[in-house]
Amino acid sequence: MIPIEVENRIAKYFFHRYLPQEVMNKVEDRLLSSCIWNEEESLDHDELVHWAIQIIDKQLKGKSIK
Repeated sequence: MIPIEVENRIAKYFFHRYLPQEVMNKVEDRLLSSCIWNEEESLDHDELVHWAIQIIDKQLKGKSIK
């Protein structure tokens, strides 16, 4: 099993290296607007991940990231 910290670092690298800037901006805008007004403990991390995945899937539909 891969340690969660390793998975997180790989995902962060992928996010910043391979996603188009416009997709990153849309994800960051959506997540920041929710995170900025809430305390860390009250954030629903699963919901934030779900929102990000929805945005990424919608923006990359039919596109290759190679």
